[in-house]
Amino acid sequence: MIVVKVGGGTSLDIDAVVADIVALRAKGTELLLVHGGAQTTNAVAEALGHPAQFVTSESGHVSRRTDRRTLEIFEMVYCGQLNKMWVEKLQQQGINAVGLSGLDGRIFEGTRKDTLRIRVDGRRMVLRDDWTGTVETVNADLLKTLIGAGYFPVLTPPGSSTAGEAINVDGDRAAAMVAGAFNADALVILTDQVGLLKKFPDESTLISEIPKAHADHLMEFAEGRMKKKVMGAVEAIAEGVGKVIFADGRVDKPISRALAGAGTHIS
Repeated sequence: MIVVKVGGGTSLDIDAVVADIVALRAKGTELLLVHGGAQTTNAVAEALGHPAQFVTSESGHVSRRTDRRTLEIFEMVYCGQLNKMWVEKLQQQGINAVGLSGLDGRIFEGTRKDTLRIRVDGRRMVLRDDWTGTVETVNADLLKTLIGAGYFPVLTPPGSSTAGEAINVDGDRAAAMVAGAFNADALVILTDQVGLLKKFPDESTLISEIPKAHADHLMEFAEGRMKKKVMGAVEAIAEGVGKVIFADGRVDKPISRALAGAGTHIS
């Protein structure tokens, strides 16, 4: 099993990803797809007069402030516009795709963090009425039932809290948990860069390979959104995934290239 996580960058070649999924499945490769959509969500939120807000936790991690209105916009874009775009493109290529959010069947389940401890200008603050969480369990039985019946699951946040509430969860870390639940051979994370870089944005500084034992050292090279992706990679390795690959989602045959050695391999 190969779990593919496609980021939400607008420069990614979605049609190339779809074509590669079709080609790999024709060769007998088992795949699962998890997608994001942060950039589109930000644009829609801005257009609706409720622009994205980002906060920095006490541990230094930057995340989206998710009040109830933000969560509704998030669901509209991720579960609606983008998830159905993926399903339509796959269906047009003969793949019987089923689009699901992590809320459906509690595919992604975790504890809601209704308060966030953050830092603003050096001061500690507590934000209440937040709708975020971290994926702790994956309903692999539901996914295996769908796969066994010939369907191709296309997954996206949000997830479900233990109380059944919709929660904003990080897609990369959710994909890591899915890969772990399936004991996947690989988790391929497609982004808008060639892989993990020692000196971002200099692509000549690509880190081609790093042993699993040193995976946690990658955080020092992660910039911006790559920090959450690296966190997901570390969690996937801890969950027993065979390897994690950061690869370029802007090129032809991006998954096949990644499996053949392109990008950054943690193995």
